[in-house]
Amino acid sequence: MAQLIPPHGGKGLTCCLLEGAALDAEKTKAEGLKKIEISPRVKGDLIMMGIGGFSPLTGFMTKADWKGVCEEYLMADGTFWPIPVTMDASKEDADAINIGDEIALYDSEGDEIMATMQVTEKFEMTEADKTFECEKCYMGEGTPTADDFWKIAKEDHPGVQMVMDQKAVNLAGPVKVLSEAEYPTRYKGVYVRPEESRKMFEERGWSEVAALQLRNPMHRSHEYLCKIAVEVCDGVYIHSLVGNLKPGDIPASVRVKCIDALVKNYFVEKNVIQGGYPLDMRYAGPREGLLHATFRQNYGCSKMIIGRDHAGVGDFYGMFEAQTIFDKIPTPEEPGKALLCTPLKIDWTFYCYKCDGMASLRTCPHDKEDRVLLSGTMLRKMLSEGKELPDHFGRDEVVAILREYYEGLTEKVEIKTHKAATGD
Repeated sequence: MAQLIPPHGGKGLTCCLLEGAALDAEKTKAEGLKKIEISPRVKGDLIMMGIGGFSPLTGFMTKADWKGVCEEYLMADGTFWPIPVTMDASKEDADAINIGDEIALYDSEGDEIMATMQVTEKFEMTEADKTFECEKCYMGEGTPTADDFWKIAKEDHPGVQMVMDQKAVNLAGPVKVLSEAEYPTRYKGVYVRPEESRKMFEERGWSEVAALQLRNPMHRSHEYLCKIAVEVCDGVYIHSLVGNLKPGDIPASVRVKCIDALVKNYFVEKNVIQGGYPLDMRYAGPREGLLHATFRQNYGCSKMIIGRDHAGVGDFYGMFEAQTIFDKIPTPEEPGKALLCTPLKIDWTFYCYKCDGMASLRTCPHDKEDRVLLSGTMLRKMLSEGKELPDHFGRDEVVAILREYYEGLTEKVEIKTHKAATGD
């Protein structure tokens, strides 16, 4: 029988989502609690804690957790975790809450109470604290000094903007999650809980599963990465983000159609499963690569495909920094607290006219002029400007779906290119 990788943290899947009578009772209680409005990022984090995607987390981090994660990739109890998972509130709201109080976490966009939370700690997030978090978690090799980083980060890095725009106080404590919001209905058949993906892997007899992270439409390079992984693993989990992206990114519903077309026409379907998860992108590059591996372990994946500029934005990160960071993280003494999902490191891939096929920098001896350099950013830019794509940039079925989407847009967002997208 297949033996999947255990969930992260050594405690199994820690699911905070209530069901049945317990859910009904907590919803009734929540209506009488003080409501705190949450950001889209917090909403996604709550759902991941609800379904076990963020195991072993069962609540928002304390100051000791936050500081340990920023500095050493470790929570206060010694468990590996790469990016803070915190809940922010205004000073006015925080002052009205006492330690031990229960509060309701309210999503104004969906007009829904997403969770209740018992507040065990309050800690201020000063400008210096936010700066510290950004420099530790979002500054990469592309901006080698803090001065270089801050010259452009506040204007051009959406993850940094997210941190700096946080409210003044963080609230820590355990949560009881009441809803998965729109995801089970809007993305029915794609949105999958960790317990469900694990069941699917086990039914297929998979034990070694590779995850492919997607936030862009699946182009030829992604397809090639998947096929490399299929050759060395039992199967591949094409796992795309269905939460919020930055302006100009292509919505999840369109990306799902692209993946469906590729899997149907270019894969042996029994070796590939598609799924979606509800987080917002943080665009934290290497740190986010680690986060992707951490929660993919909970979904049952033992390998995380890490290619060029994974989870990057602009030129903030080294092209393969998200690969090398895996070699630098701590290994806690307790095995269950260590990150067990390992990277499948793959070089820059592209179509080469002289090789007459897909290749990588490790396998292709030819010049840049002979290659079709594939990038989600370049794909979006060319389509948004109505330009013709080079041969072999994408599969015809996928390009047709994307052209239909772009032709239907009434407002267009300028797509900025960067070195990782152009090959410079």
